[in-house]
Amino acid sequence: MNLDEIIENFNYLDEWEDRYRYLIELGRTLEPLDEAAHNNANKVLGCASQVWLETRVTTDSGGAPVLKLKGDSDAHIVRGLVALVLALYSDQPAQTILATDAQALFQSLGLSAHLTPQRSNGVRSMVERIKTDARAAVAAVA
Repeated sequence: MNLDEIIENFNYLDEWEDRYRYLIELGRTLEPLDEAAHNNANKVLGCASQVWLETRVTTDSGGAPVLKLKGDSDAHIVRGLVALVLALYSDQPAQTILATDAQALFQSLGLSAHLTPQRSNGVRSMVERIKTDARAAVAAVA
């Protein structure tokens, strides 16, 4: 599902209970992460739940690095947050990832005010991990 669809669906829901259910549904749409990818190298540190992010770098037609991301979590709502972060960043050029503010998306959806501090820290950890991978991809072609 693309980010615009997710935002539209999210904004359609008035009740937070419905929004949480939608997040759980989003998590169920994630492409399965191979069992071998559930490893320490892919584990995101700083998350209360277990979260894994797998990053594959390809290039666009101009040779710029593009990050293809897959992820998973052992918690339903967190898995939905992973899906939201992946919708924002996956298949994007590394430079775009570095310039994109996930916090702005979470604020516009009202999630910043409705996530526990632990979950907010986990989201920041996921975003920082993706941006670290994007910086490494940019440096590799420089």
